[in-house]
Amino acid sequence: MNERIKRLEELKQKAYEGGGREKIEEQHKKGKLTARERLEILLDDFEEIDLFVVHQIHDFGMDKKKFLTDGVITGFGIIDGRKVAVFSQDFTIFGGTVSKTNAQKIVKIMQIALRVGIPIIGLNDSGGARIQEGVAALGGYGDIFLHNVLASGVIPQISAILGPCAGGAVYSPALTDFIFMKRKTSYMFITGPDVVKAVMHQDVSFEELGGADVHAEISGIAHFVYDSEEELLLSIRKLLSYLPSNNSQEPPIIETYDDPYREIPELNDIIPESPQEPYDVKEIIKKVVDENSFFEVHESFAQNIVVGFGRIGGRVVGIVANQPTYLSGALDIKASVKAARFVRFCDSFNIPIITFVDVPGFMPGIEQEHNGIIKEGAKLIFAYAEATVPKITIILRKAYGGAYDVMGSKHLRADINLAWPSAEIAVMGPEGAVKILYKKEIEKIENLDEFIKIYREKFANPYYAANLGFIDDVIKPSHTRKLIYKYLTLLENKRQVLPYKKHSNEPL
Repeated sequence: MNERIKRLEELKQKAYEGGGREKIEEQHKKGKLTARERLEILLDDFEEIDLFVVHQIHDFGMDKKKFLTDGVITGFGIIDGRKVAVFSQDFTIFGGTVSKTNAQKIVKIMQIALRVGIPIIGLNDSGGARIQEGVAALGGYGDIFLHNVLASGVIPQISAILGPCAGGAVYSPALTDFIFMKRKTSYMFITGPDVVKAVMHQDVSFEELGGADVHAEISGIAHFVYDSEEELLLSIRKLLSYLPSNNSQEPPIIETYDDPYREIPELNDIIPESPQEPYDVKEIIKKVVDENSFFEVHESFAQNIVVGFGRIGGRVVGIVANQPTYLSGALDIKASVKAARFVRFCDSFNIPIITFVDVPGFMPGIEQEHNGIIKEGAKLIFAYAEATVPKITIILRKAYGGAYDVMGSKHLRADINLAWPSAEIAVMGPEGAVKILYKKEIEKIENLDEFIKIYREKFANPYYAANLGFIDDVIKPSHTRKLIYKYLTLLENKRQVLPYKKHSNEPL
């Protein structure tokens, strides 16, 4: 028996060495951690399964090249006392390429994660499909894609891109809820620089084509970007602290020493006197939520809207806010999609949505119209209207035109709609409205200021909307935090269902 145990220990030790010392050193020289080193940082405890799996291919001399784990480490771990499923691609073994057996390992833990209702985290570092296996490897990708879709909205899915991720490999992360990338060593694209040059005659580097900052700032594929793997992995742990393990649970409530009824006097003077003067909405968010609890998502993408998680009285909330310091907070295509995606995630996982509104309208222009602002803006309407979680909206300043409706209005089934005294709720701004209302007389009128003043007195305040019941209360800004907390506790047992349907047909 002792010989058999010794044999077991030898095999496990061999598996732990991955592709060998030389390959591990190559990984380190690239500034990358190994698959196992990453798991040690990410997890408090880890139980590996399928360590003894090897590929079953005999062509191209592959029968003489077999490694335990077959290039991906799979299993179950603990993060802050909560269970998670994890796979970590091992670039030291066949470049982390996906084979049939490799994919089967990933699918197995996805299936178990779905059955027991725990998040799944994928640490991606792979050269793509294993060429020696042909369509079998592609079939493996397809199986993973299917389970990404089946898991969507049921358990949180998180992807970390820690090396190459190209071709079909990019679609599994794209189907997950959040993507983390590391600068300089990770990239994502469908076709690489060589193909782009051959087909499109464009010279572009790996970083310029699909690097971390490109996807964080331009495409919006990456939600979080970091300079080190350690920081990235610790941030995954932080993100999970805001999320329930599955869609049948509520987000975790933590003890806080920040009084939920705390008043914030400085908010009474935070809105500038001039409606054209910007201010940073993040300052409002950070003062309203529990101290140091705001965790922004998609920080570098579509900065005219801010989304992220926070806590109020220890309760997790999702926050959506127009940002006046960027494009005046107007809604364009990217901002609409960014916010819609976030709202749908919150609704999937029982996270109440707090919306701070200061929006002058949708972004005008040929580029926006030709690229589909009508359809893309409709996604945000759809997300808010379909969401059944508690929804609390606070209008800080401007709420003009259709953008008023879109941003968590009463008409899209928001539960509580509040406004600060500085709120302006109208079809458009006073200057534009007067030019339309007095179009025939405008040539005869030397000074429009009086008419603008009359319009502003009527609509550039929250009371007309409050008269109609579209605003539930006009509040002192300093009371914002405590009122949100009171309404969160009121709405904690909210029950609202959608009409029976197979699924909705949102404007994709």
